[in-house]
Parts: sequence; structure tokens; C-alpha cells
Amino acid sequence: MGKDSEFYKGKRRDQTLRLRELLTRLPGFAVDYIHSKDVSTQISTRISYAYDLITFFEYMLNIASSVFKNKYSSITEFRLDDIEKFTSEDIIEYQRYLELNVEENGKYHENGKKSIARKMAPLRGLYEYHYLHKNIHENPMLLVPLPRLKKDKNIIRMDNQEVRDILNAVEHTIAGSTERQKKALERTKHRDLAILTLMLNTGIRVSELNGLDLTDVDLRANTLVIVRKGGGQDVLYFNDTVHDALEEYIDGERKLMNPREGQEKALFFSTHGNRISVDAVEKLVKKYARVAVPNKKITPHKLRSTYGTALYRETGDIRLVADVLGHENVNTTIDYYAAIEDEHKRAARNAVDFNRKDVD
Repeated sequence: MGKDSEFYKGKRRDQTLRLRELLTRLPGFAVDYIHSKDVSTQISTRISYAYDLITFFEYMLNIASSVFKNKYSSITEFRLDDIEKFTSEDIIEYQRYLELNVEENGKYHENGKKSIARKMAPLRGLYEYHYLHKNIHENPMLLVPLPRLKKDKNIIRMDNQEVRDILNAVEHTIAGSTERQKKALERTKHRDLAILTLMLNTGIRVSELNGLDLTDVDLRANTLVIVRKGGGQDVLYFNDTVHDALEEYIDGERKLMNPREGQEKALFFSTHGNRISVDAVEKLVKKYARVAVPNKKITPHKLRSTYGTALYRETGDIRLVADVLGHENVNTTIDYYAAIEDEHKRAARNAVDFNRKDVD
């Protein structure tokens, strides 16, 4: 159950093995830096750091300078004093490379400002770690500006009618399909409806939904045991609408499934009997959103935004919203729902009028 389930044990094991493999592809001083993050970061973050640092060292070896290309045959051969030879101008040039680069096969790789900032974070951390430990004498990253990111207050979310439309889209999609498609959609109708209803009424992340086992659901107490993004366990409470959707799916379609070996405990299955994947849920949401809300780009995260917005409108309690959504830092929630604060400000302009006759 929860983080002690076979699914999460297997996920942690796979991530550990993946990180170990990536570390064998990095020079020792970069490995030391990533290990320094063991306590303060999740393993998924360290895996991302490893990928980003591999990209940087491959750039140094193959693109930035012929000196390293002639000197080393692998990025594992880099020494700590090599990165001291990289100036702030060299690092800025690397940022430009991340913005747009072309492979030998002619394929383009583009990154936006947000992605570049994320990819530069572990490089900044690598230099800072070794500079603070006096392993290098200069930290050129101090002179490298990061891309300026604008906060987007125009968070995409759905209104009440659009929420009803996307739930009704399950039936509409079936009605507008071929006979062959209808048969396939009928087999997963209650599963799809349960997934959409659950996400819209609890704000659950798609990764949290993907990890649910049947034993994580308590229909008597209307609760779910979930594993949060950071690996901690939490309990979500759901309403009778979610209860009815889950009960109909569990007592109906799920019992008719023939799960593959080792997949039997999953709450939601794919049509092949595997635990439903994150990608499959994303495709499911987009499929029904195209029918119901064609003018908006709806993803699972937008369903989460819709729930968080509705909860904040009803309660006005930003800390409650942060707690329910599993935000470790309430500032994340404040930034995310800043648009609602603007609505409150607009409403406030007419709240006080000293010229009204009924004001003493």
C-alpha cells in the first residue's frame, strides 16, 4: 500500500540502477557533486542533473574546443582543473548552444528559456560546490546571467460548463465513432470516466494516479492513499461523485480485466492488462479535451489547475489549497493562482463607495 507497494519499490529500484549507470558516464568530480545532493533532492532530480551534466561535458569534448577532443576520448577523463579553463563567455556560448543546436543527422534541438534555466541549474551547482570546497579558484558561473523567466498569470483552466462537457465527452466520443472504435471505447468507458472524475475532483497528479493500487482506495471512508511527488505518503479525501465513479469502475470493468502477471494490484489498467501509464493518461485526457474544449490545450495538469482554482474560489484559503495539492511551498500555490487574486481585486473596486446613499 502507498509508498511500500511493489510498484513504488520497483520504481525506486529502477531509478537507483538508472542513476548508477549515468554516474559511470561522468567524471569523478561531477559524481561527487551529484552525491552531495543525496539528502536534499529526489532521485529523479539527480537523474536529470546527470543527464544535463553529460550534455555539458559532451559539448566541451566535441564542440567547444579541439583541445579537449584531441586530449580525451571520453568525458569520464575530464579533470577538475579543466572546468576552470572554461570562462563565463564560454558558458554563455553553451547557453546559446542549448537554445538551438543541430545534430549531424540534421535534426534540430530547441530549448525555451525555462528549459535552459533548468539545464543550467546543475552546472551552476557543480561550479558552486567545488568553489565553496576550495577545489577550484574561480567560479565563472557568478558572471553568467540566467534567462529571465516571466511569470504567467494566464493559467489555463476550465470553467464549470467545460468540466461538465469533458465528462460528457466520454459518451459523445463513443457516439461519434465507428463500430469498431465504439466497442473499444465501451470497454474503457467507466475507467476513463473514473479517471477524469478523480482528477477533476481531487487535483491528483497524473504520476500519483498512475501509482494507485486497488488497496489504496477506501470507498467506506472515501479516501485514497497516494505517494506525493517528493516520495512522501498522503491521504486524499474525495466526494460522493468520485465515490460513485470509482465504485462503478471497480465493480464493473475492472473485474472483467485480465491483468498481466505482476500487475494485478493496480487500480487502473490499460487495455493490455498493464498498469495504466502516465503517457496513456495524458493521451486519454487530450482525446476527450479535443472533443469538449477544442479551443484550449487541456492536459492532466490543467485538470489539476481547474480543481485548485475552484477550491480556492470556494474557500479563499491558499494554505488549504497548497495542502490538498501537495505543494511543499505555499509560494508555489500563490504564484499559480495569482490570477484569482486579480479577480478579487477587481471585485473590491466596487465594494466601497462612500457616495452611496445607504452609507452613513
